[in-house]
Parts: sequence; structure tokens; C-alpha cells
Amino acid sequence: MWMAKRAYEATIFQTPRFGEPKYRQVCRLTVTASDHHEALSILYRMFNVVDLMPKNCQARFMGTGDIVLIDEGRKGQTYYRLCSGGWKPVERQRVILTEYSKI
Repeated sequence: MWMAKRAYEATIFQTPRFGEPKYRQVCRLTVTASDHHEALSILYRMFNVVDLMPKNCQARFMGTGDIVLIDEGRKGQTYYRLCSGGWKPVERQRVILTEYSKI
């Protein structure tokens, strides 16, 4: 079934070093995709290929434990954590953030 593509607001949260418990916002951008799964695939590729990584972001390569927030406005927000088996939805309360940093 064909699905129309739409714009998703995505925010990427990473820890300063792998394995730390507190996250910080490192990048916010718009991704055009047909669903959340495709948006997450685009973001993963973008942040693991040096030439595709946005220059205005303070992010490192995306790895296990990183979190992506997909904001759909009135439809709500969904958080995903990158696990060894792929992207898994997580509750907002499970995401511990450090002081908000403007990008």
C-alpha cells in the first residue's frame, strides 16, 4: 500500500559518552518519510555516514542507547531508543535529560 510522505520533527538525544545515564539534545531537524520506521531509518543513516551528517549538529555517530523524539504536533510525541534489536518505543519518563541546550 502506498503511503504519502510527510514531514516529521525529529530531535536527537545523546549522552556525552556512551553508557552515561543523562541525555542532552544534540540536534533538531525535519525528516520527510511515510512513517516513523522510515524516519528512524533515514536518521540512522544520516548520523552514521560522515558526508550526510548535518554540519549544525553537535552529535556523534548514532549508537545503541541514543534516543529520537518524533513530534507530530497535535498527534503527540513518540520517543524511540536504539537497542541492539532495533528501535524500541520508550516512555518519556524513562528519558533523563541534562540541562536544555539550544542548538
